[in-house]
Amino acid sequence: MGDWWYRNITEPGKLPLLLALLSFIATFLVTRTVTRLIRAGRGPFRNVSTGGLHIHHVVPGIVLMVVGGFGAVGSGRHGVTACVCAVLFGVGAGLVLDEFALVLHLDDVYWTDEGRRSVEVVVLAAALGGLVVSGFSPLGVNDMTQDEQHDRGALITTLTLNFVFVVITLLKGKPRTAIVGVLVPFVAWFGAVRLARPGSVWARRWYRHRHRARARALLRAHRHDRRWLKVSRRFQDLVGGFREPQTPRRTP
Repeated sequence: MGDWWYRNITEPGKLPLLLALLSFIATFLVTRTVTRLIRAGRGPFRNVSTGGLHIHHVVPGIVLMVVGGFGAVGSGRHGVTACVCAVLFGVGAGLVLDEFALVLHLDDVYWTDEGRRSVEVVVLAAALGGLVVSGFSPLGVNDMTQDEQHDRGALITTLTLNFVFVVITLLKGKPRTAIVGVLVPFVAWFGAVRLARPGSVWARRWYRHRHRARARALLRAHRHDRRWLKVSRRFQDLVGGFREPQTPRRTP
């Protein structure tokens, strides 16, 4: 356990990545807390406006991401500067992805059902960041032995197969599974061999004349959504505060 912790967490060069992930999660949680207090009309916090224009926190987030990203590229993976830039980037990413739905829709959908997409993206990004910090690398390269990595044929074959499974999973209408499968190939394999989601590119192409497969896909999708949609929405309500009552402040 000690060797794994040193190799994947405290190994030189991994500290900036860990700091970026922690600052990203902390920024998202703090930002959601502040916005919920503003919406409820509690605390000293106010929306930032200038000249009647509401400045969303995605704006400073983009600035911090640019500064932190360029600074990290210029400073390398070691030293205090790299750690500071990693924190700046993590804070900026937390601010930006908290308003991912707003950027996607080009509309202020922060507290609407469309705004739930921001929480989904943040959770997915945090999970991927955690996997990378834990030592996972894209398309299963870390699972190969040193001899296999030096064998160019084996390396290309492994990367190609894992990439194909990721693409198939994506075509089957499972983007979250495909993204996680980039770092954990078994997840992509599992998604690739399962039935496609109704309406996906794969289903439209291969289930068009296979009525039994299309019916099974519809039934499985219905059962999956019925089982997990409520859980997902409760988690989003808990973290994002979508169902909390709004108490507008009175302006003097």
